[in-house]
Amino acid sequence: MSTTSEQVEQLITTLLAGRAAAPELELADYLRAIPRLDSLADVPADTAVLVRGDVDAKPGKSIGEGDIRLRSMVGTLQYGIDKGWKQIVFGHIGREKEKSLDKVAARLGEILKCDVPLVSNWLDETSLTVRDEVAQRIKAAPPKSVLMLENTRRYDIERVLWKAKPADAAKLAGPLAKLANELAAKVARAYVNEALSAGSLDASSTIVPAAMDRVALGRYVAAEFDGPMMRCLKAQLVIFSGLKIDKLDDLEAMIGRGTIRQVLAAGSLAMALKKAIGELDGKQASLGVAEDPAHADKPYYIPRERVEQAKRMVSDGRSKGIDFVVPIDSVIGDGSVVEELRAGQQQFDIGPKSLALFEQKIGEFLAQKPQDAVAFHNGVFGMFEDSRFENGTKNFMPQLKRMKDAGVEVYIGGGEGGTALEKYGQPDWVTHTFTAGGTVLNALGREPVPYLVALRLAAKQ
Repeated sequence: MSTTSEQVEQLITTLLAGRAAAPELELADYLRAIPRLDSLADVPADTAVLVRGDVDAKPGKSIGEGDIRLRSMVGTLQYGIDKGWKQIVFGHIGREKEKSLDKVAARLGEILKCDVPLVSNWLDETSLTVRDEVAQRIKAAPPKSVLMLENTRRYDIERVLWKAKPADAAKLAGPLAKLANELAAKVARAYVNEALSAGSLDASSTIVPAAMDRVALGRYVAAEFDGPMMRCLKAQLVIFSGLKIDKLDDLEAMIGRGTIRQVLAAGSLAMALKKAIGELDGKQASLGVAEDPAHADKPYYIPRERVEQAKRMVSDGRSKGIDFVVPIDSVIGDGSVVEELRAGQQQFDIGPKSLALFEQKIGEFLAQKPQDAVAFHNGVFGMFEDSRFENGTKNFMPQLKRMKDAGVEVYIGGGEGGTALEKYGQPDWVTHTFTAGGTVLNALGREPVPYLVALRLAAKQ
């Protein structure tokens, strides 16, 4: 099956619209519509299968170091090997086009105990054609082979949707359709997504499936969505933090599902909530540089419209019995602790009183613990990579173990939260740690995961 420019234009429009394209669809609706790996059981041996892999990894010296995403792919790749398929893994590493997947291919080979050759320079970017020698190499490969295409982000076409606007859909549709059809014609006509973390609008994740005869979710990705992700939708306690204020949208969507009873917030998210709570309660709450228009170009700046959004969230949430907990002291740039930020000051971590308050609130949650209690933790409390500002994050980690020991299911949304657990705690302190922070927030928050949108539409075709 090939795709047309018209079909790709509609796909682009749908992807860029996000939730607005299908506001009635929830995560479970997307998952029900997408076939799983076993649906490809009838694909014959010696068939080429394109695998969108989670290859954005930094392998260490030995297996088990920096390669958790690669190891997550083993179940799917071994399934293909057992079926006798020729699997062509492709994907990105980092954001810089110069980066190579050479070490990733070598490590994947070590994990699978087979050679995984890296195919470089596989796309003629001028004509957007897959090079003939690549097609010939795949055709000549024996059954059970695993090959890897070089970093997809080396090619501009992979990244054209990152900053695209709806008005760009028509002009981008032709080139993107050409890329998808070339891969279908010269690489493979069956496609498996086994890249949980690949939640960006990369063409390899969102456009290429449109030209495929068959699509499926890989073993690991399907298990993550069907199991832990669906459990997180039922969270009663969320611990939300981080520098990106757009997480407020995700929190708002999570609250809207009606299960959350308590929110512990830090970072920029907490700044907006703290200002909102202050205004609702008739109290002043200074955010320091975070509300100074002179810092409007900085990621920590809180625009006024975000405060208004937070006020609506808090007002509505309180009417439903939700307890919003925000920091009551802050560690600023010189390492000192202040209870109220002044002009020119910036919060780099929560202070000791905030930590004590959070611990108290965890205790209250456990005292009233609902049946089948679920807690979701995302982000870190400060600039924890600097030892001067790590105490909030470091000293809170044992609270996750405290909850799990008390019978609460505790999930960490990947990213920095997962790094913090690895640095300050133990894996068994929580029920599950995701390997993809951004994708998890999309799935649990307001916007659909782009590759699920694409796979659902491809499966319908």
